[in-house]
Amino acid sequence: MSSTSVTSRRVLIVMPALNESASVASVIEQVKRALPSGDLLVVDDGSVDDTAKLARAAGAEVARLAVNLGVGGAMRTGFRYAAARGYDVVVQVDADGQHDPDELDALLRGLDDADIVIGSRFAGKGSYKASGPRKYAMVALSVVFSRLAKTRLTDVTSGFKAMGPRAIKLFAGYYPAEYLGDTVESLVMAIRAKLTIKEIPVVMRERAGGTPSHSPVKSAVYLSRAGLALLLALVRRRPAVDSSDSA
Repeated sequence: MSSTSVTSRRVLIVMPALNESASVASVIEQVKRALPSGDLLVVDDGSVDDTAKLARAAGAEVARLAVNLGVGGAMRTGFRYAAARGYDVVVQVDADGQHDPDELDALLRGLDDADIVIGSRFAGKGSYKASGPRKYAMVALSVVFSRLAKTRLTDVTSGFKAMGPRAIKLFAGYYPAEYLGDTVESLVMAIRAKLTIKEIPVVMRERAGGTPSHSPVKSAVYLSRAGLALLLALVRRRPAVDSSDSA
């Protein structure tokens, strides 16, 4: 990552949102207070409520997807938007209020010596705890990815991430939209492209509104699906993308 200072980087906050009318305006306001120099793009992922309308009224740019593509599809739109407009950094922030905007500065500073910075719920800050199959899946994934990345990673399924120029270039070329592709497969891609990945501890909050994406039934099959996603990511070959930093 370039040694460019935090204040001189062009930062784009990308906020995937599906039916988040209960929280999106409040989250946008919090992000703007925490990072007034950053730009904000809400990717409305096929919502059937007033998410897009409320996001625009709160001052965000909005890209509307005609159908629901999932977080990966929404972030793919965000990366291409960022690459086309010359942003140096993309930060993924959820629209449901779980990601604390007060942690944005720490994520950005982490990019001084990394290409991707993951905000971890399990690195010693806050009281977030996973249980059942989700806990086992997260532990197993963390062990595998720590070995692959040659650094300790405790929360590889976290969606609270900051990504620098090399990551933007890589993911604008291709970003997986399949189940867990935005976390598991994208990290495999980054490791294969020799990007530097690290994590910092962050606090995760309760949802401010909307419906959780994982029901108890979905959690029961999370372990097997996460394992399958990792296996597919490891065996799948993508077209080579030059992620070298031209700066």
